[in-house]
Amino acid sequence: MQSFLIYSAIILGIIAFARVIKVYELANALRGNKDEQVTDSDNKFNAKMMLAFVIAFFAFCIYQIIAYGKYVLPESASEHGVDIDNLMNFNLIIITIVFVLVNIILFWFAFKYYFRKGNRATYFAHSTKLELIWTIVPAIVLAVIIIYGLMTWNKIMTPVPENEAVVIELYAKQFDWTARYAGDDKKLGNTNYKLISDVNPLALDTTDSHSLDDKLVRGEFHIPVGKRVLFKFRSRDVIHSAYMPHFRAQMNCVPGMETQFHFVPTITTAEMRTKLGKPEFDYILVCNKICGQTHYNMQMKIVVESESQYNTWLASQPKFKADPQPAASDSLKTVKNSVAPVQPVSLW
Repeated sequence: MQSFLIYSAIILGIIAFARVIKVYELANALRGNKDEQVTDSDNKFNAKMMLAFVIAFFAFCIYQIIAYGKYVLPESASEHGVDIDNLMNFNLIIITIVFVLVNIILFWFAFKYYFRKGNRATYFAHSTKLELIWTIVPAIVLAVIIIYGLMTWNKIMTPVPENEAVVIELYAKQFDWTARYAGDDKKLGNTNYKLISDVNPLALDTTDSHSLDDKLVRGEFHIPVGKRVLFKFRSRDVIHSAYMPHFRAQMNCVPGMETQFHFVPTITTAEMRTKLGKPEFDYILVCNKICGQTHYNMQMKIVVESESQYNTWLASQPKFKADPQPAASDSLKTVKNSVAPVQPVSLW
C-alpha cells in the first residue's frame, strides 16, 4: 500500500509539472513571445547564474575538503613515505592552482561577455604567441613533474643487499596472505611450484636445508622500527597487489615471478595509536587487486615494534617442519606425479 501511494504521488507530480509548463507556454503565447526567442534579460540572468554557480561550486569543494579531509591517511610511517607524500602534495598544489584559475577564467568570461545586441567578437585566425604559451608552459610543468617523480622513484627502488635488511616473503593466494621469515641461518629456502600440497602450501623445497628453519606466519606479521625491511612477493594463482597504505608501499604479486620492495618503518604501532588517539589502530596489509569473489578477505595485520620486541616475537614462532620425504633425488619426481597442476582462476 505504501509503495502504491509513493508511485501515485510521483506520477501526479509529473503530471502537475507538465501542466505548469503548458500554462507557461500559453501565457507566453498570449503576450506575443516566442519560446525559441532569447531576450536580453535571459542572457543577463544566465550570466549572473554563471557567477553564482562558480561561487557555489568552490564553496562545495571547500566543504568537501573540510568534511572529508579527516579520512585521508595519517602521516607516513616509513622513511620513503615522506618523499611520496611530498611528491603527491606537489602535484596536488599544481592541480589545484590550475583548477581554480581555469574555472575562474571560464565562468568570468561567460559572465563578462554574454551576448548583447550590437557587440561583435574579435576574430583572428592565428597567434604564434598564444600557441607558444599554451605549448611551452604545460611542457615545462610536465617535465618538472616527471623529473621529480623519476628522482623519487629511483631513490625508493634502489636495490639493497639482503644482508643489510630484514628479509620477509609475502605469499599471496586466493584469499589470504602468509609471511615467511628466515630461520637461524638468515636465509630463505628455495621454492618450487610443483611442490604445492596441503602440508606445503608455500611450495618450499624440503631438500634445501635453508627451508627447514623458515618460519611461516599468518594473521599478522611483525617488523622492527628503524630497520630496513626487504619484502619479497610471490603469488600462487592470480595477480594480487600487496598494499601497505600507512607505509606508502605497494607491489604486484605476479604468478611465476618474484617482485620486491623495501622500506624503513619509522613509527611503531603503539606510537601511531598515541598520535591518532585511537587505541584500536593497527597497520594493515591488503590486496589492492580485485582478485576474486572474496577479495575483501585478503587482510593481514602489521605490528611495528622495537628491535628487541621483534626478536623476542620471531624467536617464539615455530619453524617449518616437513613431513618425511623420499630420497632427495626422488622428491620432485614424486610430487610431480602426485599433485595436480594449479588451475587458473577467473578474476570475475
